[in-house]
Amino acid sequence: MLKLNGVSVKYGSYTAIQKVNIEVNEGEIVVLLGSNGAGKSTTFRTISGLNKPFEGEIHFEKTSIKGRSPDRIVQSGIVQCAEGRKLFSEMTVHENLRMGAYVHRRKKDEIKQSLATVYDLFPILKDKRNNSAGSLSGGQQQMLAIGRALMSKPRLMLLDEPSVGLAPLIVEQMFDVIQQINKDGTTILLAEQNANAALRIATKGYVFENGSIVLEGTSDELFANDEVRKAYIGA
Repeated sequence: MLKLNGVSVKYGSYTAIQKVNIEVNEGEIVVLLGSNGAGKSTTFRTISGLNKPFEGEIHFEKTSIKGRSPDRIVQSGIVQCAEGRKLFSEMTVHENLRMGAYVHRRKKDEIKQSLATVYDLFPILKDKRNNSAGSLSGGQQQMLAIGRALMSKPRLMLLDEPSVGLAPLIVEQMFDVIQQINKDGTTILLAEQNANAALRIATKGYVFENGSIVLEGTSDELFANDEVRKAYIGA
């Protein structure tokens, strides 16, 4: 479904990611592991069209999306749920969700169906649909960010650090939701520092260090790797 081949990106003279190769097959949950600044978010921004690679290729469903504008990439079926949620804090929950449908799904009946799907997945958002996004708890804001991304019915969702700043119980619930979204037909590319939780739901993963992929394998292989366990799981 998604394939990055030798992708490199610079910020000025600084090479943020170098010769990155990633493959995501339809129906998978694939996790990118690594510390802050390792290159995960830059990779997501590049897939989304916000950064332009100076070398390499990006293909989605066998079609090159390198150089496409972010709105065209969303229209093609890729949606990013950014780190830090990036909500419109003064707007209501309902208005934030409607914004998620702006580029891709403008027909009233389709928007209504998407809203129903999100509210079924996150009932608390329906209860608080007239509240401002800024008044929600951290966990509820993350639900809203994911719900907004779902409004365009993406085929591939990029989830950037969804567990950051959340209590352990909420993190567990969040990963249950991610699994459910995947079971409902959305392929997931997940960037996470919480390797223990991420590898339990992922099909496979890639480990980033200093802008490069240093290790890859199935979730079981990475979970059993001593270096991964020491660096990211704490065992």
